[in-house]
Amino acid sequence: MTSDPAPSPTPDSYSWFASTLLAWYPRHRRDLPWRHTRDPYAIWLSEVILQQTRVQQGLPYYQNFVATYPTVQDLAAAPADEVLRHWQGLGYYSRARNMHYTAQQVVAEYSGRFPGSYAELLKLKGVGQYTAAAIASFAYDERVAVLDGNVYRVLARIFGLTQDIAAPASRKVFQLLADQLIPDDQPAEFNQAIMEFGALQCTPARPDCLFCPFQAQCFAFQHGMVAELPVKSKAKAARTRYFHYLVLRHADTVYLRKRGPKDIWEGLYDFALRETETAHLPATELLEAVESLGGRIATDRAEEPLVAARHVLSHQKVEAQFHTVWLAEPLPATALATGLAPYQSAEVEQLPKSILITNYISNNRI
Repeated sequence: MTSDPAPSPTPDSYSWFASTLLAWYPRHRRDLPWRHTRDPYAIWLSEVILQQTRVQQGLPYYQNFVATYPTVQDLAAAPADEVLRHWQGLGYYSRARNMHYTAQQVVAEYSGRFPGSYAELLKLKGVGQYTAAAIASFAYDERVAVLDGNVYRVLARIFGLTQDIAAPASRKVFQLLADQLIPDDQPAEFNQAIMEFGALQCTPARPDCLFCPFQAQCFAFQHGMVAELPVKSKAKAARTRYFHYLVLRHADTVYLRKRGPKDIWEGLYDFALRETETAHLPATELLEAVESLGGRIATDRAEEPLVAARHVLSHQKVEAQFHTVWLAEPLPATALATGLAPYQSAEVEQLPKSILITNYISNNRI
């Protein structure tokens, strides 16, 4: 860094930030459905869905969940596969599993009512500091500041904070400042405003500094450090995994299985899988994989072309190849014991699947 960070503001200097921000917000805020409710359940749904998701992408999912599960009791009572199916396409499926569990926890332990304070909300599974602060302030007007990526960026630039936002220890610095800036009388409005300001005005790339109401006070703008703040260390390089899917088919059925725990796409459905260290799967190994399931390849069908696809996750890259295998007869019971089960096309549609599997099925008429 070429400049020292700005000094921490004194208590007497906090009011300018809140007043400027709250004057900007009514003129620029987007009209979003979760901003028209004090229902903690609806607010919680929106926050879970919007974590690591753009508003444009998350909005239809929010509307679908509210329509399908209008109360926390409805969500708690829904089958897990059904919830995952509605979540399909959003990624980070642990959010959906935690969301379902939390709904059941609220019903079982809190009589279907969300806890009424930040401290109590933190006791819910999957509800961290950010989500608890959002619900507490938006639903209950509790004076506790939210801290998400947008807020980190706004505070770092305006106040010249150079701590690495990827470092857990930095959270205390940013949280302390945010908690000092939030006004006593408008905590919900302030939290909505600062997140919206980061999303619309103080954006990661090409922020609108020319028309920024904080231009005169912004440390980053005044010191030519807008592109340098916030400081964030680079994530580790994503590792590459090679998936060879055996799309086992017989007549009008296709075999899928439910993925187990402690790996990506837990609880979602895909095909029989052979993971290798390289992108190539020899024909002998493919035959061995089918025979290990008790399957026998049909000899009266032409070999179908290999389908390749790539799927990029936050910390992994999946290089997938789909090998269509037509079977001479249905798989034996021993294969079904491994988790594989036969499904008709209409049934496959209803199963929760990753985007990788969904796209393959859509493009190959399964």
